[in-house]
This record gives sequence, C-alpha cells and structure tokens, in this order.
Amino acid sequence: MMLRRGFVIFLPRLVGLLVVACCSVSIVYMLACTPRGDNEQLALPRVHSPTAKEGYEAILQEREEQHRNYIVSLKKQIAQLKAELQGRSEQLKNVQDQFPDPLDVRLDPGNPGKAQANLLAFLRSQIDRAEVHSGVKLSTEYAAVPFESFTLQKVYQLETGLTRHPEEKPVRKDKRDELVEVIELAVGSLNNPEGDSNAKHRVYTASDFIEGIYRTEKDKGTLYELTFKGDTKHQFKKIVLFRPFGPVMKVKNENLNMADTLINVIVPLAKRASKFRQFMQNFREMGIQQDGRIHLTVVYFGKEQMNEVKSILENTSKSANFKNFTFIQLNEEFSRGKGLDIGARVWKGSNVVLFFCDVDIYFTAEFLNSCRLNTQPGKKVFYPVLFSQYNPSIIYGHQDSIPSLEQQLIIKKETGFWRDFGFGMTCQYRSDFINIGGFDLDIKGWGGEDVHLYRKYLHSNLIVIRTPVRGLFHLWHEKRCVDELTPEQYKMCMQSKAMNEASHGQLGMLVFRQEIETHLHRQKLNSKKT
Repeated sequence: MMLRRGFVIFLPRLVGLLVVACCSVSIVYMLACTPRGDNEQLALPRVHSPTAKEGYEAILQEREEQHRNYIVSLKKQIAQLKAELQGRSEQLKNVQDQFPDPLDVRLDPGNPGKAQANLLAFLRSQIDRAEVHSGVKLSTEYAAVPFESFTLQKVYQLETGLTRHPEEKPVRKDKRDELVEVIELAVGSLNNPEGDSNAKHRVYTASDFIEGIYRTEKDKGTLYELTFKGDTKHQFKKIVLFRPFGPVMKVKNENLNMADTLINVIVPLAKRASKFRQFMQNFREMGIQQDGRIHLTVVYFGKEQMNEVKSILENTSKSANFKNFTFIQLNEEFSRGKGLDIGARVWKGSNVVLFFCDVDIYFTAEFLNSCRLNTQPGKKVFYPVLFSQYNPSIIYGHQDSIPSLEQQLIIKKETGFWRDFGFGMTCQYRSDFINIGGFDLDIKGWGGEDVHLYRKYLHSNLIVIRTPVRGLFHLWHEKRCVDELTPEQYKMCMQSKAMNEASHGQLGMLVFRQEIETHLHRQKLNSKKT
C-alpha cells in the first residue's frame, strides 16, 4: 500500500518530466534544422573546379538525407514519449479509481453512492495492510506491536503508568464499551454461522467466553482474537474480528492569533519564601522576558514570611519593569482551593486565561503557548499532565555535584515520571471557571479541590484536553508523613513518598547497596592479589 501511495505521489512529477522532455526534444529539433550562419558554411568544392556541380549536389543530397533521418528519429522519440505518457496517465487513473483520495470521497456530496463504495473498499484494504493474515518484517524487537489480553472482568495491559495497573477493570468508558461490543459481536457471529441456516446449533452466551487478545496499529485498526468454549472440554471456538480505521479526514483549517491573549498565573501561598524566590526566577525568565503576555496573582495566607515574599515580588517588578501583578493577603488558614478561587474572581479585566499554578512548578514559554492553544471559552479547558522530578540527590548521587536546575529538567524514566494522577495545574478561561461554579470552598488545606473541579468539567459539555506536556515540571521537594496520620494513612503516605523519590531501579540499588559495596570490595582485593 505504501508503494502504491508513493507511486501515486511520484507519477504527477514523472508526467511533468516527460512534458519537459518533449519540449526539450522539440527545441533540439528546431536548432538542428536551422540553417547555419556564415561562419559555419559547408566546405563546398571550388566553383571553377571540374567537379564543382556534381560535388555540390552530392554534398547537398548527403546533408538532406542526414536531416531526413534525424527528423524521422525525433518523430519516433516523440511518439514513444507520447505513448508512455498516455500509458502512465491510464495507470494513474486506474490507481486513483482503486484507491481514491479519502478526502475527495467522503466530502463529495454529489455522488454519495460512489463515496460509500470507495470508503468500504478502503476499509477492507486496511485488513490487508494490517498483520491479520500474515506477518510483517520488522527491523528490531522494539518495532513489534504487542497484544493485550482481557476477560469478561479484567484487562491485562503492558502500558500501565501510575494510575493504571497490570491487571484492572476497564474503567475508561470507551475501552469498556469497546470490549463489550466486541464480545457481543463475537457471540452473535457464533449464533449465526455462515452456511446452513436450518441446521441446529448450540446457543452461545458471554459466559462461554474464555479470553481474548487485541492490539492496535494506529494507522490501520484494531485486531481482536476471542476464544470461546467448544462442544467438549478440549474443543474451542475462535473468532477473529478487525475494526478498521477510516482514512484521515480534514475537519478544520484555521489561523490562530495569540498575540493579545493574556494569561493570569494564580499562585496560592503560605510561607515557603525560598521556594517563591526560585519560582520568581523561572517566572521572570519564561513569563516576563520570553513570553511577555502574562499577569501574576499571588494569594498569600497568614503573615509569617509575608514581608519576604512581598520583597521578592517588588524586587522583580523593579528590575524587570513588570507591573502586571496582584498581591492578595488573607488572615486565615491556608486553603489552596479558596486561594485560587479568590484569585480568579478578583480579576476585573476582560475574559482571561487562568493558569492555576503552585510554587514548586517550573514552566517554559512553550508551555504558556500550549496553555493558550488548548483553551477556548465555552469550548475547551486544558488539563496538562506534568513531569514530576525525582530526588536529585538520588538521581545524581554518583556524580561529583548535582547539575543546575535547568540541566535536571530532562524527560527520562531515570529522572522522573508523568504525574498522571494530579489535576492541580490547569488552564481555562475565567468565564468557564465562573460558569462551572468554581472550587468547593468547604475543602480545607491542600488536596481534593483539584479533583472536584476536574469532575465538574468532565460532567459538563466542555472538551477536556488531557495530555502530557514537555514544558511543565513538578520540582522535587521532601514529603513529610506526620505522626498524626492513622496507620493506613501513614502507609499510603510512605508509599507516595517512595514513588516520588526515585525510579524502581534506583530504589533497588539503594536496597542492595550493601551487597553491591561488598562485591566491589571483593573485586578490589582480588585485583590487588593479582
């Protein structure tokens, strides 16, 4: 299929080259048949020589014969080129008829019958392209698309992440509906076999389903293989289904101008002046200097370290000539949800993009543009999945010194993980936040308010954009598990702490440190003996 598509793309270019070749041949022909200038006259016999007349006629006859032969040769070449051009054009037409442009087929309202037939032909061709009937040669073991397996109750998957488990019930509605539909289709196929419709057959139900496997090739479709109980203990029924993916279809082509789109970064804060100083360095470089279309709202709880925080803010304002900030002080117990809610409602300007942020977050100028591009009032809100940094002292413990913060922000499995269980960093227009009802102000302290707001958006008609982003980082900080927690809470807190400290392999190296050191010591002794 790829060769055919390449041929379809290359053929118009070949046609153009053939046309150019025809023009070139014509030009050569004209030049060859043009009489030569005075300086290039033929070397004729002398006029008074006895053979002047006969020699002159012989030379003219010879030259005329040469030109005649040359013209015949050129005509043959032109005829061959025309024939080849016609043949290529017919080939192109046949290929286009067999594999029509999906956009033209599906968007042509004038001939719906042909469009439907061509679309069905395309979907059937997807089965031939996918690994259904035969394998495909792969370059490495990493190019293989693995299957995942499932039963009536569970899905067994390889790509787990932090919120997905090796074995789990399909929680996502699309995945659950997909597997239910596949099992129902397979049962229906077993109960309506092809062939003699009058013959008696056993009635299959979903309880006869044993297990299935499936895999998805992103550009072709999803292959399902389902196994059911047979008539006896050692007999089975296998049903193979394929859900082909349709051709890519253009939905929208629009220009987006974000030059005047302001982002209001709202940060709730209590104490943590040193962290705020680090945050303001990032804000100054990325928000003020590189982006420039930004406002900062700091909602501060209490009075401890407040003057230091205000001083940091004022120094940045003076040195960077930055006036777009608001400082709000509340004399009450810290509540992240309330701080963000007040920061959003205090804004008196036109509709603005709100970026709910924490003081231990690092963002890039590219992320701010992603924040703008993935939000639309009354239409879309943005819930990025940020990359959470592991403990630098563990990651870089084998090195002489810990690299600078900017050098640490590398997305690798050894340096951190996608924080797919967190919903605190979010971008939305202020109008959507107000219309959805804002935060639940009954939630105190830190945590819970973000999930509540996220669920509100999920229950609305707004599109929630949830995706990992490369320009948003959660900086590592020590997690404290206080004694006031119950034994179960303390256990969960310690598990969370371990998950934020280092990767599985790095934690394993810490567990087996003594064993490793003993091994190295023995090797050192053996090397001295030899």
